[in-house]
Amino acid sequence: MGISNEIMGDELVGWVRDAAGGLTGLVADLTDEQLIGPQLAIINPLLWEIGHVTWFQESFVLRRELAEPPLIEHADAIWDSAAIPHDTRWWLRLPSREETLRYIAEVTDRVTARLHRPEATAQLRYITRYAVHHHDMHTEALTYTRQTLGYPPPALAGVQVDPAEAGPLPGDAEVPGGTFLLGADRDEGFVYDNEKWAHPVQLAPFAIARVPVTQVEYTRFVDDGGYARRELWSEAGWAWRTGAAAHAPGYWRRGPEGWQRRDFDRWVGLEPHHPVSHVCWYEADAYCRWAGRRLPSEAEWEAAAIGEPDGAGGLRPTRRRFPWGSEPIASRHANLDWRFLGTVDVAAYPAGESAFGCRQLIGNLWEWTASTFLPYPNFEQDAYRENSWPWFGTRKVLRGGAWATRSRLLRATLRNYFTPDRRDVLAGFRTAALR
Repeated sequence: MGISNEIMGDELVGWVRDAAGGLTGLVADLTDEQLIGPQLAIINPLLWEIGHVTWFQESFVLRRELAEPPLIEHADAIWDSAAIPHDTRWWLRLPSREETLRYIAEVTDRVTARLHRPEATAQLRYITRYAVHHHDMHTEALTYTRQTLGYPPPALAGVQVDPAEAGPLPGDAEVPGGTFLLGADRDEGFVYDNEKWAHPVQLAPFAIARVPVTQVEYTRFVDDGGYARRELWSEAGWAWRTGAAAHAPGYWRRGPEGWQRRDFDRWVGLEPHHPVSHVCWYEADAYCRWAGRRLPSEAEWEAAAIGEPDGAGGLRPTRRRFPWGSEPIASRHANLDWRFLGTVDVAAYPAGESAFGCRQLIGNLWEWTASTFLPYPNFEQDAYRENSWPWFGTRKVLRGGAWATRSRLLRATLRNYFTPDRRDVLAGFRTAALR
């Protein structure tokens, strides 16, 4: 595991406390019954999940790194996700809500106290950051779990009103071919094992949509019988569609005045120029067949995001850190951090545009790619084996982040990954022209 000195001292302490606050804030308004909820394959009991996230932090930071004894003697038996089958999590004898909140506060206080000590090492800071980002991934999951269960939107501080309409942004960006370095640079600092390391790939020239597929574009596929036309679906996709009885994206229904979508606990009209959300990989793949398009590979996606033209019809050997350059993520670049508690028009955030004219490659929604989640050459496993290794070959890669993703987590090389049937996650897609 590499060690990063990028985040130190008070800033990291602030992250630890902010991560804990996000964890508790996302469930603060729910009843004890809602904190358990129904048993579903795609979610966890929320009470179990906030305990698990804190157990992970205690286990890696306090127990493994600092050799401290467990705060709860039987914690591994109730919160170790690698050892506890998913379906049993509803039947465990968990600490109460009040006990879990005290546990979260105690772990947070102990971790921040250790960071303040003069002997705090770079390794301690690194593993603490790892745990913060584990919080970040789970707080996004808590957000879309509330959507799955039809709970009200979370009552979070700092949420802004919906921005003004920005409209569509049709057309493709032309990306030249050549050698492109896919993956994270060794001087990046903190990265996950599945991003290691940058390696050359050969790309043919390609054209990719400037923005993701919008809701109004996707309705044309639905209204043209896209879900009933077998020829548009792969064999696995058709098996999923028939088994799920899917006829539209998740949380869509036909209302008296047309299509509606469920936004947490209320039904709203479609936002024509927002990206279509809650579609699985199979749906994205079928749409592409209908449109005479395809999903981009993750290498193409990354090249469109951070590659630069060399002025002679090829790609420069160097890359940007973010689509807009080296400037850290700011509010003008992308829709992140629950800013609007939902998506915005695809033409918004021109300041976040890439060198090739692609917009919203960071934020708004994760984007499915054509690529299967596999290790890069010379893969280096992190201390947390379950982060990547068990999932190689079984999931599809998503890129870019969503409106509930923490900006501190994101970079252009970050890889997300889900099975191709998942449409509860905050995911959409953009298309590429057929070769």
